[in-house]
Amino acid sequence: MAAIEAKAWDSLLLRHLDASPFMQHAYLHAMEASGSANPSTGWLPQIITLEREGQLVAACALYVKDHSYGEYVFDWAWANAYQQHGLPYYPKAVVAVPFTPVPGARLLAVDADARTALVHALVDWCQAQRLSSLHLLFAADADLQACEAAGLMLRHTVQFHWNNSTPGYADFDAFLSHLAQDKRKKIRQERRKVREADVQFRWAQGADITAADWDFFYRCYERTYLEHGNAPYLSRDFFARMQSGMAGNWLLFVAEREGQPMASSLIALSSDAPETGGTPQPKVAYGRYWGALERVDCLHFEACYYQPLAWCIAHGYQRFEGGAQGEHKMARALLPVKTSSAHWLAHPSFADAVARFLEREGEGIENYLGDLHQRSPLRAHQAEDEDSRRQ
Repeated sequence: MAAIEAKAWDSLLLRHLDASPFMQHAYLHAMEASGSANPSTGWLPQIITLEREGQLVAACALYVKDHSYGEYVFDWAWANAYQQHGLPYYPKAVVAVPFTPVPGARLLAVDADARTALVHALVDWCQAQRLSSLHLLFAADADLQACEAAGLMLRHTVQFHWNNSTPGYADFDAFLSHLAQDKRKKIRQERRKVREADVQFRWAQGADITAADWDFFYRCYERTYLEHGNAPYLSRDFFARMQSGMAGNWLLFVAEREGQPMASSLIALSSDAPETGGTPQPKVAYGRYWGALERVDCLHFEACYYQPLAWCIAHGYQRFEGGAQGEHKMARALLPVKTSSAHWLAHPSFADAVARFLEREGEGIENYLGDLHQRSPLRAHQAEDEDSRRQ
């Protein structure tokens, strides 16, 4: 990313309605420069750009990988099938934001023609490099349309997002009033348990997040991974780069007891709409990382859902994305949303087999979504309104 002009990259990104902060030049560069996503961790960056008369018209961040960790669209079964037939699945190509399952623009382009040309350039490059496959993960609709037109296969999964009502909830209690009675009762019980444990929260945004706050957050973040027997994906240097280069895109909640910090959650925020040029962006918050040094019943729900949702309501944010998977999020009024990726496999027979698999899997996803909608946590008339908007 250091070889790409940041202003040119970000100007291209801001043309897209679904431009997340995770596709900003500073974020992707920090992933690479901090050692979090670079060749030493199995992410070899290959930045693909197209120019027209000397002007940047399309670009994407592609990574050549020798594993499938940190992607959240699982293709282990495909890799095993290749291995069983004596064929190499790795290295493969992935167009994604490392360790970040947030939907959004992946193929940055000035227009549809440039985006189409970029898709064909990606496939041609993968063929020339003799890679097994190409995968565009959590892509925007425009990306998916270009990929499908070029013959790539689409795959779908489910995430859970919260949406503010129009014109917006007045406060957290107003939000709760839209939920079914049993869900309201459950949330109030969970919040009461945290209060009765004498836990209070404070929040800080942007430059108000101190170096000591970042240090404490990283202790919590690192501990969460170590408790599960893994090293954290992201280095402390990565977050130092976020503090220095993208501070305005971060919101930190710190849980304290008797004046001592004991847990934290870090939320990403969409960038402000550009003053001139670009496409005005919706105000979106993204649940990203959490950790605790002490165990308190329901603390995770308070830190990762209720505190952020209350903040979003108070600050006029339109959406909160809860990250990959997690059906339990529905009880907190995060509703199911279909997210998609696009895939190209070089081997014709495996491509045919995967296409048949994806057709069956896609039917299962649609049935799953239908079942989830039937179990909406919203009151009956609210659930009907949500279904109407979705249609």
